[in-house]
Amino acid sequence: MANDASTVFDLVILGGGSGGYAAALRAAQLGLDVALIEKNKLGGTCLHQGCIPTKALLHAGEIADQARESEQFGVKATFEGIDIAAVLKYKDDVISGLYKGLQGLVASRKVTYIEGEGRLSSPTSVDVNGQRIEGRHVLLATGSVPRSLPGLTIDGNRIISSDHALVLDRVPKSAIILGGGVIGVEFASAWKSFGTDVTIVEGLPHLVPVEDENSSKLLERAFRKRGIKFNLGTFFQSAEYTADGVKVTLADGKTFEGEVLLVAIGRGPVSQNLGYEEQGVAMDRGYVLVDEFMRTNVPTISAVGDLVPTLQLAHVGFAEGILVAERLAGLKTVPIDYDGVPRVTYCHPEVASVGVTEAKAKELYGADKVVTLKYNLAGNGRSKILKTSGEVKLVQVRDGAVVGVHMVGDRMGEQVGEAQLIYNWEALPTEVAQLIHAHPTQSEALGEAHLALAGKPLHSHD
Repeated sequence: MANDASTVFDLVILGGGSGGYAAALRAAQLGLDVALIEKNKLGGTCLHQGCIPTKALLHAGEIADQARESEQFGVKATFEGIDIAAVLKYKDDVISGLYKGLQGLVASRKVTYIEGEGRLSSPTSVDVNGQRIEGRHVLLATGSVPRSLPGLTIDGNRIISSDHALVLDRVPKSAIILGGGVIGVEFASAWKSFGTDVTIVEGLPHLVPVEDENSSKLLERAFRKRGIKFNLGTFFQSAEYTADGVKVTLADGKTFEGEVLLVAIGRGPVSQNLGYEEQGVAMDRGYVLVDEFMRTNVPTISAVGDLVPTLQLAHVGFAEGILVAERLAGLKTVPIDYDGVPRVTYCHPEVASVGVTEAKAKELYGADKVVTLKYNLAGNGRSKILKTSGEVKLVQVRDGAVVGVHMVGDRMGEQVGEAQLIYNWEALPTEVAQLIHAHPTQSEALGEAHLALAGKPLHSHD
């Protein structure tokens, strides 16, 4: 292995996804000499197979729904169907523009970018393209890939992952989606808008099971209204090809058939055969274990993003990468409060939250110390104009701060920025109630909910 001994980088980063490139940009900004190694495309899963392309498909689906439903707004429009090739081009154009911008950004910060498959070769080096890249510190950020279940082979034909679904050159007539978490419900929403007959199979009792139960129930109600079918509380047993599709059998013997089966049970870490265990890095079920400052048990190695067992969100990767860069540059850093991270599921309607659920709050503070309030979007003028329904639910410690904000409704993802300030600044309902929200906006719903919780409701009943 050739070793370019003339250069020892301050930081060598293995993986150019959200966590890796954020660390590279911030470290370079702080004066560190950085090498960034990526085997595929800069931007990783989020830009190329995750956040960005799925939201593009969801937006195309939203346009289709608006065309179908235009007459309820007094507008006569004709919906003639989905041109999937054009939808995919629109999606790819969005990705391409962001990809070029990111490449330019990395180059402008003078990050040494190396395209190739890297492998950790020592606590301070990565081997790539026949060279050994040395660094004073190594950051592992190799991300994740779609997971499957034992005995269930994703073949890319009729049994597909989200990666395959994003490039599918047709709109399936029917689809079974295994998994009712974020990935599953987002694809269910987009495909239903495109005209697919969708059935979700979720082994747990609710869709989006990590969210507050009230949010799950509101989403389930909305999906029923849209004609999206789902089966809850029974786990998957097997799948087999039929003459023209796939048949799924559940543990209770119930069966479902569809043209395709989308396996959307989550994503697993990319860590096999990359030299991590050989260099003594502590692992658990493929994840790299880290402390609150993203340090592994090896002093010269850190890890971030989907590779570590924290929330699998691009913006968490950004934050973790920035934390590592600032720590290595000698800045004072504080651990991430993962409860304080905003979470959004971009289906129709959207589910957005920050803080803890009502159930978790009762565990933390005691059932008698937890107060909740629900504000129905029926009282919000802007939501009425948009013809969306849903709720804002607040979870408060009695006589104290708001510790959870849970929202369901179209565009609720755009309201979660204020919600995260409320949680992270430990705001009291009376403090938020003093703030004046523009009328008519959906952000008013947050203000109205806090007015009600503060004991002075305006557009809601006592």
